[in-house]
Amino acid sequence: MLTCRHWIGQLRRWSSTSSRALLTDQNYVELRLDGKEVAKPLKYPTVWLRDNCQCPECFHAFTRARKSHWEQGPLNVKAESVIYNEQSQKLEVQWEDRHKSSFALEWLKERDFSEETRNKYLHNVYKPLAQLWSKKEFQQVRNEFQYEDILQKDEVLKSWLEALAVQGFAILKQAPNDMNVVRHLANRIGYIKKTTYGDIFEVKSKPNAGNYAYKMVPLPLHTDMPYYEYKAGINILHTLVQSSSVGGANTLTDGFYIADQMRQLYPDYFNVLKSIPVNWYDIGHDGDAKQPFHSLWRAPVICLDVDNQITRINQNTTKRDSRFSVPLDQVQKWYEAYNKFLELASAEAVEFKTEAGDVFVFNNLRMLHGRTAYEDSTENKRHLVGAYVDWDIIYSKLRTLKFPNAQD
Repeated sequence: MLTCRHWIGQLRRWSSTSSRALLTDQNYVELRLDGKEVAKPLKYPTVWLRDNCQCPECFHAFTRARKSHWEQGPLNVKAESVIYNEQSQKLEVQWEDRHKSSFALEWLKERDFSEETRNKYLHNVYKPLAQLWSKKEFQQVRNEFQYEDILQKDEVLKSWLEALAVQGFAILKQAPNDMNVVRHLANRIGYIKKTTYGDIFEVKSKPNAGNYAYKMVPLPLHTDMPYYEYKAGINILHTLVQSSSVGGANTLTDGFYIADQMRQLYPDYFNVLKSIPVNWYDIGHDGDAKQPFHSLWRAPVICLDVDNQITRINQNTTKRDSRFSVPLDQVQKWYEAYNKFLELASAEAVEFKTEAGDVFVFNNLRMLHGRTAYEDSTENKRHLVGAYVDWDIIYSKLRTLKFPNAQD
């Protein structure tokens, strides 16, 4: 066991043959082991160590819940000494209030504050890194799976969910002629997101259509439900009957790719589209639904997360309100930026036509999708069934598949 005395001031030189735990300025603990285990020193704020003490008094292991009260620390308690126990491979901290904490080396390494460790967690555990793609790359990023494999094999389910997270879409083949296919898939992940259109919805031509998608006219590139604060995560569309007419083909563009192109090539337009909010709305009722709806949400076309990464695209010309609640001098520049966005999106759109038994699944926060015009006949009426699942549920399922021992 190697110990170190309370230390303030200049850093002492590290021994190249031994492990060291060093308290620096009372605010940090540095831990350096021999090169076999850790190439660079591990450094942790003492306030973080106290806040994350793993002892039974401070932490309830079964529920993974912190038990200590903030008013009892950690800002008001200083570390008095630190020890790295070679035998148990644990960092031991003695605090000035006589409390003792112990941290396993592997636990510490997984929570290292280095950029490499932070990125590993963000991309491997938090969310997979999206692979943006252009029109010419569509065939390389297109993933197909067998419907029954998704239902029966966890490894295939994991691959499918990863494809949705990384490439943003996938196609399932050979689904049965069953209205409940989308429900089975949603339940395989977790559960359906119920909306004003129900738990499952049908896309087919209807007289006196209450939604523009229920007409046979071309459906422009869009994302579903920009008028929802908690917008549906993925769209599951099962083709029961495909149009035998020339039309009825799907159109698809990677909205994150378009936003990234805007950021690189047209930064002024990008800043406009990420900062000026748009009024999105949906008013009416769906079919025989008894409850009318009046959905409103105000958000920019391009939304960024806390890491300044593109996280959501809002685009639906059929659901963009004529009320534009912004200062007068912002309107013209917004239209110019919006026009450029749609120009790029249209140029990058791919077109393909699903067959009966295909299930087209895509990231509704990312993918701009649409449809070419078609014509029903008395013998052939295009008929799709859809459902939504939220990304919170998808990411949770993906993590349980990737890290089955996380609860251990």
